[in-house]
Amino acid sequence: MSDSPHSSDDKGSDPSQAQAPLIEHLIELRSRLMRAVIAILVIFAALYAFSNDIYTFVADPLMALLPEGSQMIATEVASPFLAPFKLTLVVAVFVAVPFVLHQAWAFIAPGLYEHEKHLAIPLLASSVLLFYGGAAFAYYVVFPLLFDFFVHTGPQNVAVMTDINQYLNFVLKLFFAFGVAFEIPIATFLLIWTGATSVASLTKKRPYVILGCFVVGMLMTPPDVISQTLLAVPMWLLYEIGIFAGRLLHRRRAADAEETDSNEA
Repeated sequence: MSDSPHSSDDKGSDPSQAQAPLIEHLIELRSRLMRAVIAILVIFAALYAFSNDIYTFVADPLMALLPEGSQMIATEVASPFLAPFKLTLVVAVFVAVPFVLHQAWAFIAPGLYEHEKHLAIPLLASSVLLFYGGAAFAYYVVFPLLFDFFVHTGPQNVAVMTDINQYLNFVLKLFFAFGVAFEIPIATFLLIWTGATSVASLTKKRPYVILGCFVVGMLMTPPDVISQTLLAVPMWLLYEIGIFAGRLLHRRRAADAEETDSNEA
């Protein structure tokens, strides 16, 4: 029987022997999930005392643009408690992402080849950093421009008093949209690495991708040109980064093939 981590048992093996590894895998999966959940709960418990401060930090991009003395409002009785609670839970998940991915990696790593392991680690690390980068880009670049546009385009006799729940849902949607959008280089690289597509094919499809970026920006952001463009343009640039990484992969594979041919000769 092959030593490959992907090899399977012989068809004539005892069914009970086949069930045992499955049960062990399920037990390990449950253990990994429990560790991830516990990590999130521990981080949440540590951050809960600062829940109001966290909400204030997230609300700063809007509050900094409102007239002096302005404030947010709560239109529901439980909103002053539930909005910071929800935000703190999301932040706990956000902070725990590296540990959660580590647990996922520890579960799937035994079934990977060595070259797959060497590639998976930098891809996982890059995906985490890119997601954080997307959220940071939304907070520090998109929010000030977007809220400045909203605040100063309304009628002068309208006072802006945003509901805390509505504001939280709005910014979480943008955080998620930009975090996922910044994963485009990873997705593009994986498509090239697995052979699902090629660099030449992706390059030819560039006009359609650019159009698709603006369509996604229209669907995942508020209905204004500024936020749509601020999401679409980075998505296109990240797509180009993924193609560049794919070209580097292609050159490396070509160099490895030439080296192998020369050694065999």
